[in-house]
Amino acid sequence: MVNKQQTRTLPYSLKKNISAYILIVLGAFLQALSYVVFLAPYKIVPGGVYGISIVIHHVTHGVFSFFPDGLPMGATALCFNIPLLFLAIKKLGLSSGPRTIVSFLLISAFTDTLSYFFRELPLVENDPFIACFYGGAILGLGVTCIFRAHSTSAGTDVLAQVIANSAGLKVSNTIILLDSAIVMLGLLVFQDWAVPLYSWFTIFVYGKVVEMFQVENPNRAVFIVSAKTQEIKELIVDKMGMRGTFLHGRGMYEGKEKDIIFTIAERKDLPRLKDEVKIIDPKAFVSTMHASKDSPPPGI
Repeated sequence: MVNKQQTRTLPYSLKKNISAYILIVLGAFLQALSYVVFLAPYKIVPGGVYGISIVIHHVTHGVFSFFPDGLPMGATALCFNIPLLFLAIKKLGLSSGPRTIVSFLLISAFTDTLSYFFRELPLVENDPFIACFYGGAILGLGVTCIFRAHSTSAGTDVLAQVIANSAGLKVSNTIILLDSAIVMLGLLVFQDWAVPLYSWFTIFVYGKVVEMFQVENPNRAVFIVSAKTQEIKELIVDKMGMRGTFLHGRGMYEGKEKDIIFTIAERKDLPRLKDEVKIIDPKAFVSTMHASKDSPPPGI
């Protein structure tokens, strides 16, 4: 009986993994295409690790004899992403670790490969507005593919979550602050107000494209029934920086009193939450449904 069940689930699991990695390859390529062909030639800084890498790439132009055109963006981003990955594993745990590693390695490889062929020549000459619009749109498509594969590209989102957890801030607000600081770094380095103005427009387009293609509600209502509610509470509040509430219930079969944990999770955090809960309590029951964070219940 077990063998038959494994036979039925194995092809589905394999197909799911293959589909995920195809999405990761496509998403990594699209992100690299956006950086190389649209954003970097016009010094547009879209926040994040690659925003920093674009600034460093232009600043180091002609500085090193072995990289006369500036430090390669992909390799520079990799130097940031690797320590951020270790930080994520140490501080946050990382259920999507293998996919995340493949994601940022591919983005780095594609970025430097495309840079070699395009030689920093923009696809559209003398039109930074078209570049920032289409650069943001293609970047959004790439990020959407990565998200649909239940992966991330690491980056400053990891740092934002660590800072938010330590300082008691909202992760979304911390990401905005970090990205804005990176955009302003572009202003300080390039001494041109066009840089942050075009960069913020790129970030806006990128965000709208991600929102448009997230056809499912990005938030999930999660109900967790477990005997280890305190450990799961520490996971949700202290480790993942989320909020929740205890619902008091009584089992219909045995009539025992028990606490049910209710929380709202973003879709990208849901696989990690489920995995970590199962590590704490393999017998835990986890149920999810569509939700909105507009009007959270009392206690959240």
